Amino acid sequence: MEKMVNHSHVLIVGCGLSGLSLCLKLPNKLRVTVLCKEGLMDANTAWAQGGIAAVSSDDDSFENHIRDTLIAGAGLCRTDVVEKVITQAPQRIAELKSWGVPLDPSLHLEGGHSYRRIHHVGDKTGQIIQQTLIKEAQKRSNVQILEQHILIDFILNKQVTPEVTGKTQVIGAYVLNKKYQRIETFLAHAIVVATGGMGKVYLYTSNWSGATGDGVAACFRAGCRVANLEFTQFHPTLLYHPESPNFLISEALRGEGGELLNSKGEAFMKNAHPLGSLAPRDIVARTIDLALKKSGEPCVYLNMTHLSQQTFAQKFPVIFEHLKNLNIDPSTQWIPVVPAAHYCCGGVIADLSGKTDLDGLFVIGESAYTGLHGANRLASNSLLECLVMAHECAQVLAESFSGYSGTLPKDVPVWHYPKKSDDDELVVVHHMWDEIRTLMWNYVGIVRTNKRLARAMERLKLINQEIRNYYEDCWPNADIIELRNLGLNALLIVKSALKRRESRGSHFNKDHPETLQEFAKETVLWPGDEFR
Repeated sequence: MEKMVNHSHVLIVGCGLSGLSLCLKLPNKLRVTVLCKEGLMDANTAWAQGGIAAVSSDDDSFENHIRDTLIAGAGLCRTDVVEKVITQAPQRIAELKSWGVPLDPSLHLEGGHSYRRIHHVGDKTGQIIQQTLIKEAQKRSNVQILEQHILIDFILNKQVTPEVTGKTQVIGAYVLNKKYQRIETFLAHAIVVATGGMGKVYLYTSNWSGATGDGVAACFRAGCRVANLEFTQFHPTLLYHPESPNFLISEALRGEGGELLNSKGEAFMKNAHPLGSLAPRDIVARTIDLALKKSGEPCVYLNMTHLSQQTFAQKFPVIFEHLKNLNIDPSTQWIPVVPAAHYCCGGVIADLSGKTDLDGLFVIGESAYTGLHGANRLASNSLLECLVMAHECAQVLAESFSGYSGTLPKDVPVWHYPKKSDDDELVVVHHMWDEIRTLMWNYVGIVRTNKRLARAMERLKLINQEIRNYYEDCWPNADIIELRNLGLNALLIVKSALKRRESRGSHFNKDHPETLQEFAKETVLWPGDEFR
């Protein structure tokens, strides 16, 4: 098998907002490689309808935004991190505009926010940002963007030179080139993981199909700690329609007066929280879940009939067109919605620059845990985090390379190719994929219990052993790589949930419904903890 080796100063794994904004901010003298798992537009960023939270109006303030973030985070936010991110927001918005992103001068209001501060491009903010930054990145002669490349595992200095002592350093990565079905070796002085979240670990999710937490799993296998993975945020309003299983109905609709109703037309959120339908996401999702269990009905509804068809289409053109194609007129009909897995508030432990436990390895964006979101992310703080972390990471990398003269190893271990697997065996792989996602939805969903979590843990241990057997004997392909990551991430979520014997933010356990001061801390897992 021909050995394919790529050398860079900086290897960025992921092509969403974190990865793209980082490559635009790195010095031109650095050779930068960006790996896209599929195509250039395939990332959660492109699916983001809402926008980016940043204080801009005279009646708002940093103090207000910080307070809203801390309240949503339910006592687990790191205040210093929150303050640094929030106060940088206007600068990062200005930077987006300088790159050509046509942000609307009007501001949206979303759940948990006390003021209008959501910067947006209609209801296709993420799509426009992604397109704009791709065009900018393609202009850079020092940036190489490769599509159809999926991360497998990292290469450590101690794998190449076992006699090396001291801190473990990441020097490269094994990557599957999906187009040619071959393993390629990427060596770099610094590797930045920007692979996004793991929403596909659940049966119902607003995430794109590739959100399998590849970066988090690879970092954990390499030796990084993870934290707070029990806090999966469920977005309250995914469109409920058989022809559109992953379409998000933006929170901005509720900011424009949308009211959640049950089938009887009752505004059930008014009695659940002072903010009603604009309550923080964890509360809205949990209330909807309870309403559905009581009624036995498949969905609730979002009433936007106070807006004319023309006004709705003007404010939310993408959503309007999508609903129109499904024969739903939001000016006269309620929109059927259900909660779905949306965002991972935990991740690989990192500081705001993305530094992790391992030298040479950085993690930014949703894959990282910095303490910004605590137990529940405030709406539209996620894209802001991507921009701030990319900015901080770029500064650290630029400084570290200013006088750097280090060299990369000339040779690394050759990837071991097992025999080609029987195609019939891949049917089992697909079955395990479905089993994990169904198990997570039923046992580790919006509302959890000790018994459900224990059952999920035992089954996932067995599934992960089965996956390991298949992976070791299987010719490398994207399905088995994703399944391996999905299985590990599911196990880590359950392990984290079992350790938190209380209810807080987006983690609610019926057997421990109270919030306890003794658990006002991070849930940290070290490599090896998942099977203990």
